[in-house]
Amino acid sequence: MMTDGEITELLTTEDVSEVEELHGRARMAAESVYGDRVFARGLVEISSYCRNNCYYCGLRRDNLKAERYRLSPDAILKACDDGYEMGLRSFVLQGGEDMWFTDERIAEIVREVKERHEDVAVTLSVGEREEKSYRLWREAGTDRYLLRHEAADKCLYETLHPKEMSYDNRLRCLRDLQRLGYQTGCGFMVGAPGCSVEGYLKDIRLIEELRPAMVGIGPFIPAAGTLFDKYSHGSAEMTLRLLSVIRLIDPHLLMPATTALGTILEDGMERGVMAGANVIMPNITPMTERGKYTIYDNKKVTGSDAAESLELTGKRLKTIGKRLTLARGDWK
Repeated sequence: MMTDGEITELLTTEDVSEVEELHGRARMAAESVYGDRVFARGLVEISSYCRNNCYYCGLRRDNLKAERYRLSPDAILKACDDGYEMGLRSFVLQGGEDMWFTDERIAEIVREVKERHEDVAVTLSVGEREEKSYRLWREAGTDRYLLRHEAADKCLYETLHPKEMSYDNRLRCLRDLQRLGYQTGCGFMVGAPGCSVEGYLKDIRLIEELRPAMVGIGPFIPAAGTLFDKYSHGSAEMTLRLLSVIRLIDPHLLMPATTALGTILEDGMERGVMAGANVIMPNITPMTERGKYTIYDNKKVTGSDAAESLELTGKRLKTIGKRLTLARGDWK
């Protein structure tokens, strides 16, 4: 276990060789468990409606600049069918907290995906719900759930969220998910207003406490129509260092090279993987809606179809000695 002092040194050092060594050690830690594989998850962004008013998010309820859409169950199923034809065996259904998607409606979608394709893993990422909702979805066949904790520092969490949202409830959700047997993912933003090295230490210690299957971190990027739309984006360098530190703390984690990192760095995917990430999430949302899921500004959205994007991603990963795999990629 690294001490706070050791982590602080790794996050603040100006010694380039020390940072390179950090990334190299993290890369080796990931390879010790998963080899040279980088796992693909087909991402379906099911809705840009959200009942919440998080101060940083472009999908926030009061953002009149946001372009709203909602995929029908048939459109979601077709996206998964198309992804399956491409070879993908893991799907992430992600959206704002859109209550049109009732507990039973989501359960039915998951059941149908599983009935059509028995060998796939289904991940949900639709926010905070009651324990009974998570139980229903688990019984329907959902394998994984992503719910970023956003900030382990309670004061920072309250700075980023309206009063009706609760840090304690967010942790309650994460613990419910783990107790129900989900491969559970948490994570946080890097460089959001109010972030600090001390806050990152709290994030890391929370990850150690929760022992999740997945951790997703990416740089904060401002969004039009939010309270923080005039702020600068978070540091890619700090994001990469945190990826490496978290990988060293738990080599078994599944960690994406996020779209946000790829948005502020042209080679963000490659650099994320070289820093210890081992998951990428190609977007298989229907092309007509793909550009509308604007959780932050200037989101990187490929104009190519998903099959073409997967082929290109595989070639890019090969140049850094990695192998794209479309298998389920379960947590070890």
